[in-house]
Amino acid sequence: MPDRDIDKWAAWLLERRDGGDQQQRAKALEHLLPIRDRVLDNAGIKAGETVLDVGGGDGLVAFGALDRVGASGAVTLSDVSADLVAHATGVADELGVRDRMSFVVTRAEDLEAIADGSVDVVTTRSVLIYVDDKAAAFRAFHRVLRPSGRFSIFEPINNYFPWDPTEFWGFDTTPVADLVEKVWAYEGWGPELDAADPMMNFSERDLVRLAEETGFSDIHADLRIDVEPGSWVLDWDRLMGTTPNPNALSVGESIHGALTEAEVARLESHLRPLVDKGDGVIRSAFAYVWGSKRS
Repeated sequence: MPDRDIDKWAAWLLERRDGGDQQQRAKALEHLLPIRDRVLDNAGIKAGETVLDVGGGDGLVAFGALDRVGASGAVTLSDVSADLVAHATGVADELGVRDRMSFVVTRAEDLEAIADGSVDVVTTRSVLIYVDDKAAAFRAFHRVLRPSGRFSIFEPINNYFPWDPTEFWGFDTTPVADLVEKVWAYEGWGPELDAADPMMNFSERDLVRLAEETGFSDIHADLRIDVEPGSWVLDWDRLMGTTPNPNALSVGESIHGALTEAEVARLESHLRPLVDKGDGVIRSAFAYVWGSKRS
């Protein structure tokens, strides 16, 4: 754990997302690295260009972009979290690439620290799901891009699969669906709240519409749906330490907060064998959207 208090964004990315477990983190990277590569591919980055990775977090996309821009290009990582910007700056120093990168604390909704028409490419990965005013973010992307500049984004479409208490983290919970509903209620989750939740209240159609309304052209979108056997987590104990997003409790915190000891035991008795065997279903819905600023 960090030796000082850090903001929720840094705490989640650097620790709480995978409970600080290196093996679980490695499993997550198996999923994240292809996404990063697709975002960069869609951006059509050329050697010598300047890339701005918005909401860059721990630097997954930004550091990946360095090879694309080459020695004559540059990458800027921006994030609302000063702690994550400090962390990514330290990583750049360790890698010896600090001279090719810059780091800025700024919000995706305005990017006020970034000059007009100063970058060739804007990238994001799972950023707009945390932004209430997504239209403002698109306007900021458009403002900082040079004429003919491009944007390339990736966002989970969290409302694609309906809420179903007979499934929890991809595992069959039919016999304990009543307990799953209690956990959701404790967390404040549920279908009636989706319309007000920036993580849930949009689809790939909204992203395309916002891009077009902002003035982007040559817009493309791919919706990727996967339903396949497997599990997001390695076992029950690691599931308990996993936190789905920066605004959430860990799975273990939610379960123990929502349920009595007897209910926790009943839920674990049913779910632990399934989770430990990986006997679940991975359901995912993601949108890639990319386009360009008119010249």
